[in-house]
Amino acid sequence: MHFNPYGGAAAELAVRLVNSAPDHNLQQLLAESDYKPLGSLDAAQEAELRRWVCELDAVFTDPTVERLNALLAKTASQPYISTHDDRLPHLHFSRLEAPVDERVKAYTAMGLATLFCEDPDRIGRCARDGCTEVFVDISRNGRRRFCSTRCSTRVHVAQHRSRRAS
Repeated sequence: MHFNPYGGAAAELAVRLVNSAPDHNLQQLLAESDYKPLGSLDAAQEAELRRWVCELDAVFTDPTVERLNALLAKTASQPYISTHDDRLPHLHFSRLEAPVDERVKAYTAMGLATLFCEDPDRIGRCARDGCTEVFVDISRNGRRRFCSTRCSTRVHVAQHRSRRAS
């Protein structure tokens, strides 16, 4: 399934933030995700983003209108149309000169909200017991239940072995 850039790339950044290790370098994660904010994260901004990750995580557990509206209300969103880097006109959701953490918060909240409005069942948490990973379902049929093929295979092999043992 193809999502608009904010329902796709922004939601995927939310996934990467939630699935990252607590000690992962967030500036590096943003760069690896092709998110190019002006400036870098200072210690206070990094702490704020780590707190934000907990709020994003809750959306993957229980994606609701109320939860997403609460996230949106906590951002300093000021939408405008941008044409930077010779790209076609597209929306940005915070001022260009805003601190990095504010920009990431607005971007990820809008991405998840956009995705939710397009298809709320595409926001998910892995169904394998013990796995805490989250995902955005971009499959054609929209029936993804696991974060990866590895988790899916583990569950299905365990179910097969259980049936054979019976």
